[in-house]
This record gives sequence, structure tokens and C-alpha cells, in this order.
Amino acid sequence: MSEKEREKRGLLPPEGGSAIPAPHGLRWTASRKAEVVLRLLRGEPIDAVSREIGVEAYRLDEWRARALAGAEASLKSRSGDARDDEIDRLRGKVGELTMENEILRMRCEKTGPFAKRRSSP
Repeated sequence: MSEKEREKRGLLPPEGGSAIPAPHGLRWTASRKAEVVLRLLRGEPIDAVSREIGVEAYRLDEWRARALAGAEASLKSRSGDARDDEIDRLRGKVGELTMENEILRMRCEKTGPFAKRRSSP
């Protein structure tokens, strides 16, 4: 198939564009979505990109929002470290101790002995 035929079928990017429309039935890969999102972030109108690649504008807006959220998360200054694991472990321990205290408090509030004692001879 010649390059002109591929261009007519929409398998080549238009001049100046970088994204290739997905042929009917094929999935959009993450890298192809990233190309489209970059075009949107560079200022190309969402409706023009939508018509060009055959994807609904709302879906392109979702892709852009998810990309920005992912970028924000990756740029956070503090990432998870050993302190987070220790904090989780200690929170679990506090939960266990709280439950034990509640059980003991309930036992103390009951009337009667804690356990049956054997009588001494």
C-alpha cells in the first residue's frame, strides 16, 4: 500500500499532526493517548482534534484530566518511604490495644468475679 493510500485511509498523521487515528476496532495505547494529550496541552482545539482522530471530545477531556492528575501525583515532593510502613504498623498496633482495652473495660464493668476460683482447703 502506498503512502498516499495510507494517508487517504487515515493511517498516517495529517501534515503537521502527530497522532494517528485508530482504525475501527483497534484500542488506543497509552503512548498514542499521550501523543493526543500533548497536542491538547500545546493548545490545539479539542473539537478539531476530536474530529481529526475520530474520538469524542468528552473522552479526550478525560484523557487530559487523567494525564494531568498523574503528572501532579508524580511531582509530589515526598514519596512513600519506610516511615509510611512504620506508621501503618503502629496504627494497627494502636487498634489492637484499643480493642483489648475495650474488652477489659467491659469485663470490669460486669458484676461478679472474673473467673471461678477454687476454694482453698
